[in-house]
Amino acid sequence: MAWVTKSLFRRLLFSYLITVLLGLGVAGLTMSVFTKHYLYQSNQGDLVRKARNVNLAIQNSSTIDDKSVARLEFLDQSIDATIWLFDRNGQIVATSTKDKVFNGKSIHPSVVKQVLQGQDVTSNLKTTGLSKPMISVAIPWGKKDTIFGGIVLHAPVEGINETFDALRETILWATLFGIVLSTVMVSYVSWSISRPLRKIDRTAVEIGMGNYSQRVYIEGPAEVGDLANTINTLAEKLDKVESDRKRIEQIRGEFLANISHELRTPLTSMQGFLEALQDGLVESEEARQNYFQIMYQETMHLNRLVDDLMDLVKLENREVTLYKIPVDIAEVLQKAAMTFRQEASEKHTSIQVEAVEGLAKVDADKHRLTQIFKNLLQNAVKFTEDGNISLSAAEEKESMKIQVKDTGVGISEVDLDRIWERFFKGDRVRSKTNKGTGLGLAIVRELVLLHDGKITVESELGRGTVFTVWLPLVRKIC
Repeated sequence: MAWVTKSLFRRLLFSYLITVLLGLGVAGLTMSVFTKHYLYQSNQGDLVRKARNVNLAIQNSSTIDDKSVARLEFLDQSIDATIWLFDRNGQIVATSTKDKVFNGKSIHPSVVKQVLQGQDVTSNLKTTGLSKPMISVAIPWGKKDTIFGGIVLHAPVEGINETFDALRETILWATLFGIVLSTVMVSYVSWSISRPLRKIDRTAVEIGMGNYSQRVYIEGPAEVGDLANTINTLAEKLDKVESDRKRIEQIRGEFLANISHELRTPLTSMQGFLEALQDGLVESEEARQNYFQIMYQETMHLNRLVDDLMDLVKLENREVTLYKIPVDIAEVLQKAAMTFRQEASEKHTSIQVEAVEGLAKVDADKHRLTQIFKNLLQNAVKFTEDGNISLSAAEEKESMKIQVKDTGVGISEVDLDRIWERFFKGDRVRSKTNKGTGLGLAIVRELVLLHDGKITVESELGRGTVFTVWLPLVRKIC
């Protein structure tokens, strides 16, 4: 039976057919039984009434003569039933038919006994010599106090059999119609279910092959529609996962390329200087000291690169523990400005701090907070010449809003969304005079997020850049 269960159409068809056949079979059998019982009861009751009418015609005659026989033959034609008369011994003494073959035959003793007791016999009537299927009844012949014998009426069952045959034919045709109707209904139901399922199957195959842009658009039963929506949701999630995977893979590739470049540049430089010193190509002490100074700077650059990488990895893995205390933001900004004022003045750039006295304190790690604004201020100084840099702080609801503004070269709109990526450097920083690891802004963002804060950037090429940081204030205890 495995071939049946493998096909939705066959499973539905057999289910419908079994249901129809069982239903019609039970209904037909029940109708047959009740109809047969009703017809037999009805015909037997009718025969009893006819037999009583016959008895009314002959109840005063204890003997049968030719006149009585003629009357029986007349009644036979009138009531359309064969009439037998039997005496008290059960012997048939007269019939309504011209054929006298039953004269002298006997009625079953049990029937005779019941009739002589004044009872009507309408079931299990047994008559010797009666071979054709008949419905028979027997009633007493005579009056209540004087019973001469019994009257038996026979009616053929051909009419009942014809009724049964017609009923069976009707049930058969109903069964055939039910089978045809079931087949049509199953075909439609199977088609309405299997068609969208085939679409879903084809889409699932495409998704399984990596084509995550495939979607299922069907109009069908609610359950199938829900399945299609689930497939679509799954495809969307897989598409997003695949996009994220490609993006991460791209970032990973760029990261490896950038870290290789960042490491190769100072290493190549130091290798060249060391080879020159080793080969004795640098003769003067001043030149040698210059080479040593350059190699020292490259070594420090490598150290900063490694430190920044370690910081960024720890921040992204949430391995950095903050030691939060109430911090005076004005003090942090003043110290950061003081650190870079000398470097800024060499580029003819001024740094101002705009923070009113009495500002609420922020809930932060002071060391990490200083790191945030030193990185932002370092970027501002690096890309601003003959300009102005301002650091401002102001309370805004339950946060402290800090801005670092510069009038430097600015950032292109294309680069704005990528400045937070590791090692990303826009065209504006592709210069030998502005060296950096490309990790500063990535570290800044992670530190701000670790403080439950937020950072945004606005910039325009040639006009400058504004970094805005929101940090939570120290909660007041009531």
